[in-house]
Amino acid sequence: MTDKFNTFAGWTLFAGIVALGLSILSGMYFGADKHHELETFGYPIEGGEEEDGAAAGPSLPMLLAAADPAAGEKVFAKCVACHTIDQGGATGIGPNLFGVVGTGIASHAPGFDYSGALKDHGGDWNFENLDAWLQSPRNFANGTKMSFAGLGNAEDRANLIVYMNSMGSNLALPEVVVEEPAEAEASTEGEEGAEAEVEAEAAA
Repeated sequence: MTDKFNTFAGWTLFAGIVALGLSILSGMYFGADKHHELETFGYPIEGGEEEDGAAAGPSLPMLLAAADPAAGEKVFAKCVACHTIDQGGATGIGPNLFGVVGTGIASHAPGFDYSGALKDHGGDWNFENLDAWLQSPRNFANGTKMSFAGLGNAEDRANLIVYMNSMGSNLALPEVVVEEPAEAEASTEGEEGAEAEVEAEAAA
C-alpha cells in the first residue's frame, strides 16, 4: 500500500513540475508575462465629429430661414413662468420681451434689475447672441440671474427666435450663403481650360 501511494505521489509531483516548467517556457516564448502597450487606443466611430472639430448640421441662417413662428410660440410656453411677450405686457421675474430682438443687451426694459453679468456683456440681441443665450444663459453670461438651463435643440431655438422676432421686432433674417463644392469649381475650371486649348488649336 505504501509503495503504491509513493508511486502515485511521485507521478503527481512529476506532473506538477512538468506543468510548471511548460508554463514558464510558454511565458518566456510568447511574452505573456510582459506588459504590452496598445498600438491604437479605441476605435473610430463612423458619423462622429471630424478631427478638425467642424460643427455638424445646418448653419444658424439656414435654421432661421426654415423656422416656424407657430412652433416657436409653443416653445415660448417654457418661458411664460418668467416672461410676457405681448405689447405692454407686465414685467414678471423677467422683463417683458416684446420687441426685444435687435435691442441692446440688458437695456430693453428700462428700470428692470438686470444682472451685472448681463450688463457687462455688451452688444445687441442679434440672432447670433440670442441663439447662444438660449442655448445656455450661464455660458453666455456667467453669473446671470436667469435660472433657465437652456434649449439644446437648435431647431427649437431657431423657431423661438423667429417667433420673438415676429413680436414687435421683424428684423430681416440673415442671408443664407450656399458655397459650391470645391470639386465642382475645379471641374468647371478644367473644362474651361480644355475648351480654350481646343479653340487655340483651331485658330492655329
